[in-house]
Amino acid sequence: MTTKTSNRFATKKRNTNETKINLSLNIDGEGQSSLETGVPFLTHMLDLFTRHGLFDLNIQADGDTEIDDHHTTEDIGIVLGEALKEALGDKKGIRRYGNAFVPMDEALAQVTVDLSNRPHLEYRVNLPSEKVGTFDTELVHEFLWKLALEAQMNLHVNVPYGENTHHIIEAVFKALGRALDEATQIDPRVKGVPSTKGRL
Repeated sequence: MTTKTSNRFATKKRNTNETKINLSLNIDGEGQSSLETGVPFLTHMLDLFTRHGLFDLNIQADGDTEIDDHHTTEDIGIVLGEALKEALGDKKGIRRYGNAFVPMDEALAQVTVDLSNRPHLEYRVNLPSEKVGTFDTELVHEFLWKLALEAQMNLHVNVPYGENTHHIIEAVFKALGRALDEATQIDPRVKGVPSTKGRL
């Protein structure tokens, strides 16, 4: 049996000369989002992530998108990672590991996470196009790396096949939400943290 707790929530801010971001995350949400990122494709992907992870996510971001989307995308990854880490607290009772396969038409993505406090990104994704609309697709890696670094999680992203860049990225974000939903679930059988070390 899996249950959820009600206080796994965090609000984070980041203000630099390049971006201003206000973000709130409720791990035990209902898949609701209010997103103003200034980067339309990223907004779409984060909406999918939220819906499939059953999180509640609010983001108001103002960045130097007149230059490009890099700083805003990177900093949202940083702040989301910080919020995830804070909202998880001491991680007692969580499943810790999560894995999801998601197909999107011809593309298949697998995302596997370990909320280990040891950040690592393994990114094995071939994106056929350098852009989706105006979005630079290399920023997917940048976003995921900063998310993994600040959340202090081990994140593996694998896409064994796919031809349409939009489909590939969409499958990745859906799988990310589902894998994190599984890893953050409270398992009543887990006493303390799921580690022989006694801590994560």
